[in-house]
Amino acid sequence: MTDPLVNHAEASQMQVIERTLDNGLTVCLIPKADFQQTFAMFATKYGSIDNEFELDGKPVRVPDGIAHFLEHKMFEDDEQEVFSQFAEHGASVNAFTTFDETAYYFSGTSDLRENIDTLLNFVQKIYLTDENVEKEKGIIAQEIRMGDDNPDRRVFMDLLSAMYAAHPVRIDIAGSVESIYQIDRETLLKCYHTFYHPSNMMLVIAGGFDPEQVMGWVVENQARKNFPDPVEIKRKYPVEPKAPKTDVSTTVLPVSLSRCLIGWKDTVDGLAKGELLRRELLTGLVLDALFGKTTAFYGELLRDGLIDKAFSWEYELTDQYGYTVVGGNAPRPTELVARVKAHVRDAVSRGIADEDFQRARKKAIGRFLMSLDQVSYVARSYLTYRLRNADFLQTIEVLQGLQLADANERLKEHLSEEQMVVSTVLPKAEAAS
Repeated sequence: MTDPLVNHAEASQMQVIERTLDNGLTVCLIPKADFQQTFAMFATKYGSIDNEFELDGKPVRVPDGIAHFLEHKMFEDDEQEVFSQFAEHGASVNAFTTFDETAYYFSGTSDLRENIDTLLNFVQKIYLTDENVEKEKGIIAQEIRMGDDNPDRRVFMDLLSAMYAAHPVRIDIAGSVESIYQIDRETLLKCYHTFYHPSNMMLVIAGGFDPEQVMGWVVENQARKNFPDPVEIKRKYPVEPKAPKTDVSTTVLPVSLSRCLIGWKDTVDGLAKGELLRRELLTGLVLDALFGKTTAFYGELLRDGLIDKAFSWEYELTDQYGYTVVGGNAPRPTELVARVKAHVRDAVSRGIADEDFQRARKKAIGRFLMSLDQVSYVARSYLTYRLRNADFLQTIEVLQGLQLADANERLKEHLSEEQMVVSTVLPKAEAAS
């Protein structure tokens, strides 16, 4: 028997209807009145860091990049051309793999039932042959080589490799050329049947539709299919030291402009259940108060030619890893790093000014409210937070409860020089001088 419908009314004033089906699939519907567009996302809690797990009491270690490899293969079908199927019904489809999830999604304005059926059907069926697996290896290997030569991708992955000594977040999502060629059909099937079971998946649909009708379509689609009993997934992650592996990483590439990222490794030990959203939002306020585009510091760096308008900050947090990244294009990276260090030291000493904290909070609330008009953002954010056991819809409530003292405590705790790492990509000419 399926669970009853649950309605949530949060500060965002959005209605979310959620149901767990008999096969374990979690379905979340977010109806938006007067919207023509609908965005649907079907995801599995399975990403690149899940390369070691336990099945039937036996340890399994699979090659790096296998989650991303599976994402590529899901679009291959022996009966229909997936992209054409969506196009025939006025929708566009795509997918992505992150460190901790793989998601397939479509956007459209018509033929919603047909597109939902196509999304569910192609992801819940896999077509693999030895031949199409071998063919894919060359395609993905080329993608990896291109990533290695991309300065923005390279400076970011070098940063994570410097931060993390053991955790697989340090490994490129696509894996390496060497690991890709170790993948075979049998291993892909093992990972697919383990992680693509409905009980490990979630469907989120946001847009203009009748939620009762859409829920009925999904239930009907799933009732036509048979799934084995779910297996308990025991993921295995190595013990990660608190301190970064190293504090500096430098790479030389044939580029015209240096890239520089400054990062701080966070600790997730002791992260209480329900704490993830609060820590993420609080850290975001700290970073925006220090490095946001409306700060005097940002203006000074821009005026002095140390950054351009691509300079930004980012904070990522899961129950497995967390890190802050600040930076971008950097004509004089050494000087930029020195200025950022001095700025953080001064902020720790003086504390964040109340007006800066209040401005950052107002901006965060404004961004959140504006984002609610983007069904793709709503669906993806709700799904990602839900997979991480957090409630995206509590954003305003959490933001309003944060205090200046919380921000200053978080600043001292997280942005310590002991946890700081610098990754730089230098042009060949500059490195040779």
